[in-house]
Parts: sequence; structure tokens; C-alpha cells
Amino acid sequence: MTVTYTARVANARFCGFSKLLLAWKGSIYKVLYKEFLAFFAMYTAISITYRFFLENDQKRYFEKLSIYCNHYASLIPMSFVLGFYVTLIVNRWWNQYTSIPLPDRIMCTLSGGVQGGDEHGRLLRRTLMRYASLSALLILRSVSTAVFKRFPTMDHVVEAGFMTREERKKFESLHSPYNKYWIPCVWFTNLAAGARCEGRIKDDNTYKLLLEELNDFRGKCSMLFHYDMISIPLVYTQVVTLAVYSFFLVCLIGRQFLDPSQGYPGHDLDLYVPIFTLLQFFFYAGWLKVAEQLINPFGEDDDDFETNWLIDRNFQVSMMAVDEMYGDLPKMERDRYWNDSNPRPPYTAATLFVLRKPSFQGSTFDMAIPKEDMHFQPLEEIAENFEESVTRNHNLALFNRLLGSAPSPTGFMGGALRRTSAQLQRLTRVSSDPSFSDAEDEEEKSVGRNNKYDTGNVPMNMNNSSDDNKV
Repeated sequence: MTVTYTARVANARFCGFSKLLLAWKGSIYKVLYKEFLAFFAMYTAISITYRFFLENDQKRYFEKLSIYCNHYASLIPMSFVLGFYVTLIVNRWWNQYTSIPLPDRIMCTLSGGVQGGDEHGRLLRRTLMRYASLSALLILRSVSTAVFKRFPTMDHVVEAGFMTREERKKFESLHSPYNKYWIPCVWFTNLAAGARCEGRIKDDNTYKLLLEELNDFRGKCSMLFHYDMISIPLVYTQVVTLAVYSFFLVCLIGRQFLDPSQGYPGHDLDLYVPIFTLLQFFFYAGWLKVAEQLINPFGEDDDDFETNWLIDRNFQVSMMAVDEMYGDLPKMERDRYWNDSNPRPPYTAATLFVLRKPSFQGSTFDMAIPKEDMHFQPLEEIAENFEESVTRNHNLALFNRLLGSAPSPTGFMGGALRRTSAQLQRLTRVSSDPSFSDAEDEEEKSVGRNNKYDTGNVPMNMNNSSDDNKV
């Protein structure tokens, strides 16, 4: 049965998980202890051989081999390979559980949609529900070893009451080389169509809802079948297994404690028990065992799904819902808060602390803002300030652009800077006072004439220098 420890870790406390370390059923100790003892036995045998049976020349050769193995063992990407593989396995494990077909939605639809309190109406609802349960049983029998051991033949299915003998004859007369778990679903649709024609299903909407629920139920059966047929690629499982086993086979030699008198780096201490190597084996090999146990949760491991329990629960609950509970309602009465606009259920003494906690209103409910920042501002002032900031940013951008495009010679740099300064002053004054625009235009023209004169002096000076050189 699945190991459940949820109640034991309901509250976080000091060393809360430490209590779980002593459990045996479903534990890592139960899964790994055989491999762990085998690894330790092989390590001890090699260590004893090295210490007591090898000669000096053989010891020196073994020591070189040990150093070589320890150096190159780190090239095997253990954490990388195992991390991705186990993540894939866990996601697949949970998706398989959510694909198990449950009859709860179908039984509610049948109980409310298929009318008739007479014998035929009861027979109709029970037969429809039994067909759905039979389909789930057939698919679970195909993928779960525990269910197959419980129902090894179709005779056991008939004897258990999931199928009548006439239905078995009809089932076996339909020849198909593929799994026939879907046949009861087709019987369900045919019987539902007949109930719609008889008026047992009042309208097309209810009939449509019933078929949609059946298709969802059948889709989960199909997903279980495909999860069983399509495994994780074998090459991936082989790579991970070879990586783990080869790593620890190398560690059997590479992690040996060598003679400290030889002065090998990192071998100053001589121990008989490799504590950290054993811990590393426990973690990495245990990680691989987790994947091995979860890759097929429909087996008979301690943490595999309780498929037989699901069959019993689903069949009993669904039959009760469509038969005994059909039209069975308790008498309606006024509840105890009928005239209370603010109903508050009572608390026990163990939960009174909840009343002392204030109701959560939002993360900004207690946020404090200074009073001077809480006044609304006129929209005109906001627009004016926004225009001034835009103009200022535009002037700065223009200044930076002009500086970036200015020529490198010193004769041109001065003129570019003077033009830039004039433009900035003109733009700033125009934005604040339009009366300065005419004066600034004249100043810009004069700056342009001066720059023209300055740039014309550059080649004259160059020509004069060349004439002096000729003289």
C-alpha cells in the first residue's frame, strides 16, 4: 500500500523530517541496502588485497592506477545526467496518476440526467455505470500487475460481476488484434442513445453532456494504455544506468586509501572505511533507485498506486450514486443562519487564535503616504511641467548628438561648440520667452560668419608653412 506520511509533516518543526528517517516500509534503506552492501564488500576486498597480498612493485602500480581512476572519475557528469532523468520520471509518474479514470463525474451526470424511478430506469442507470467501470477495469488489468493477478482471465471478470455471460459472448465475438477496453464505451453510447429516444434523457444538452463525460473517461483510459506502451527511450535509461554503475566501479579503485609514506598528494591519511565515498554511493545510487521505483507505478512496490483499492472504491461509490441515491434527498430546512446577514461558524478552543488575527485586506492596506503628497494636482500644471521636461530632454539629446558628430580638428571644434551653445541658448529662451527669438537669430548668423572666417584660415596657415619649408 502507498506509504502516507502527510499528517506527520503537517506542521514544520525542529528536525521535522528526522522522524521519517526511521521508517522502513517504502524507505531508501529497503530499496538500496543490497547494492550498498555489495559495493562495500567489493571495496573492502580490494583494500585488503592491496594492503596484505600485493608485493611492493604491484602496490606501486596499483597506486598509480588508483590516482589515475580518481582523477578521471570526475569527467562522468553524474549530477547532470541523474537530475534530468529523475525530473522526467517524476513528471511522468504524476501524469500517469492524473490519467487514472475516475467515475465521479459520469455518475453525477447519470444520476441527474437519466430519469425514471421504475425498474427499467434503475436498470438503465446501473448498466451504464457498470459499462464505464468495466472499461476502467479492462485497461487497469492491462497495465497493472496487481490488477491482473486479481483478474487473470475474463472468467474472473464475469464472476466478479463487472460483465454478464451474454456480454462476454458478445465481447469475444468481436475480433480485433488490439486491446478491446473501448468496447464497453461503445455499448455505453448505444445504450445512452436508446435512452434518449425513449425519453429517459430529457433533452439534447443532457445527452451531449453525458457523452462528453464518457469521452473524457475513455480518453484517460487511452492515456494509461499509451503510457504503458510508450516508455522512456531505452537509450536514456541505459545511459543513466551505465553512468552510475561505471562511476562507482571506478571509485572502487580510485577511492582507495593509499600508503601515506609514498607522499602522494591528498593521501596523507589512511582509513579503512571510506565514509564520504559510501555517502556518495548512497545518494547517487539512491537517486537512481527513486527513478527505478517511479518509472512504472502500476507494479507492486511499496509506493506504487493502489489500483485494486481504486477499483473497489470506484465501483461501490458509482453504483450507490446512480441507484440508492437516485431521487433520495434530505428534507429541506432553514439553516441556523437564516436571519443572520453575517454568518460566522463557531471555533473550537484549539482554533481560537484564528479570531485574533486581523482579516487580510491587501498588501497596500497599511501603506503610509505623506499628507503633502496626497493632494490632487491641477491638470494644467501637470501638462505644463510635462512639456518643460520634454523640452529639456530634447535639448540635452540635441547637445549630445552635436558633440558626437563634431569634426576632430581643433579649427572646426571651436566653431561647432559655439554653434551648439548658441542653439541651446536660443531653444531655452524661446521655450521660456518668445521675445528673444529675433536677437538669437542675429547672434547665430554672426557666429556662422565667424566660423566661416576661422575655417578659411586653416588652409592659409598650412600653405604658409609649406612655403617656409620650401625656403
